[in-house]
Amino acid sequence: MSHKRIPKRKAAIAVGGVAALGAAALLLPNANASQDGATDAAAPKTLKSADASDLASQLANLLGDSFAGSYYDADKQQLVVNVADGDNNVVVQAQKAGAAVRQVENSLSELKAGAQTLKAKATIPGTSWSVDPRSNKILVTADSTVTGTKWDRLESTVQGLGTNMATIKKSAGTFKTFASGGDAIFGGGARCSLGFNVTAGDGSPAFLTAGHCGVAEEKWSDSQDGQPIATVDQATFPGDGDFALVKYDDPNTQAPSEVNLGDQTVQITQAADATVGSQVFRMGSTTGLADGQVLGLDATVNYPEGTVTGLIQTNVCAEPGDSGGSLFTQDGSAIGLTSGGSGDCQAGGETFFQPVTTALQAVGATLGDGGAGAGGAGEQAGGGEQAGGEQAGGGQGVGNEGAGQEVGGDEVGGQDVGGEGAGQNAGGQEVGGEGAGQGVGGEEAGAGNEQAGNGQNTGQNGAGQNNGQIQNN
Repeated sequence: MSHKRIPKRKAAIAVGGVAALGAAALLLPNANASQDGATDAAAPKTLKSADASDLASQLANLLGDSFAGSYYDADKQQLVVNVADGDNNVVVQAQKAGAAVRQVENSLSELKAGAQTLKAKATIPGTSWSVDPRSNKILVTADSTVTGTKWDRLESTVQGLGTNMATIKKSAGTFKTFASGGDAIFGGGARCSLGFNVTAGDGSPAFLTAGHCGVAEEKWSDSQDGQPIATVDQATFPGDGDFALVKYDDPNTQAPSEVNLGDQTVQITQAADATVGSQVFRMGSTTGLADGQVLGLDATVNYPEGTVTGLIQTNVCAEPGDSGGSLFTQDGSAIGLTSGGSGDCQAGGETFFQPVTTALQAVGATLGDGGAGAGGAGEQAGGGEQAGGEQAGGGQGVGNEGAGQEVGGDEVGGQDVGGEGAGQNAGGQEVGGEGAGQGVGGEEAGAGNEQAGNGQNTGQNGAGQNNGQIQNN
């Protein structure tokens, strides 16, 4: 079976529509510069959230059983580490490393044991739980379908864990995956969003999206009823995650690494683990850009289709069609892929994400195009250690020495900014082929041009954004 060859200017698919300007304003350059100038080893360091994630991974290894979780205090720009015993040596080690230390009642092993009890006794569709290090408890949530005997069973199980072990709350919506019929990337009657472009283990160009999208359809297109441009290679859902690796059918596809926000782009430089309390941004084909905070890690969600484990819980909104879209940080770290949740972007709700680090490790892929690395650091330029490296995808600080993450290349949408004549993307790479040399958002970029794929200009002031040829507006 032959597949349509993807022209260079159609090499990448955008994750969503034109961004909401309010959230985008938070992503202006240099807004998150580190202010780490502390000289007192015992005083908590001022850290960016990505640096806090790295420090948390190091301290988890250093403190061993005494480590009871950590979170990022965004107001103080500090990492707070929970310590489950009164060992002064442990406290001193954490303080010397630059963390603020808090002694807590529940150890991480006790919290994980509580989560296992919930799994055994209260695996009810419409429920979820995750460890919340800020409260040092398990956060249990039930959607609107959990009533009557189901609610009684859940409440009884939570109470059985002990008075200070878990909290329970109701969600107004229902837990569901966010795939839908409509626009964006299309597979049969399903619509999802592209997450991050990657290089597969065999060197071929590919992208990550939600696993429930990958198991729903094998072939994916960049336009409704269009010819397939990519084929699912691996997909996991339900079970240990919600992720899929989809390979582009044209092996010459170029897919560098950016998230297109409409009025600006964010260069994706590494994959990183989520940190509770840190600010994150989600881009999706239905609702565009939204932001919020990480609420919990290692979340278990009981969808109607089955139980999914190992997710990130946030208060970032999402809606049908946003599934698979990218979750990232202000400084360009890829964090997650949109899985599902409850609510919408009017009423709010809980949303869950597949960690990118574990997805990359599971499918043996590398973030980016496998070629030119944006960072240039030797330890981050190669893909050799990523799949099985000490820190890649296993809850460690990806991006440290040894993580081996590809930092260059992959653009999550926004390469074809305005069809032929747009010329240059934000990083200066030619994406329009015949180029008039306009940058992203340039007044002439794409105005009146063919808008490859859909023929629609979704930008304003001639910005010429066509959302990567996957969204009709």
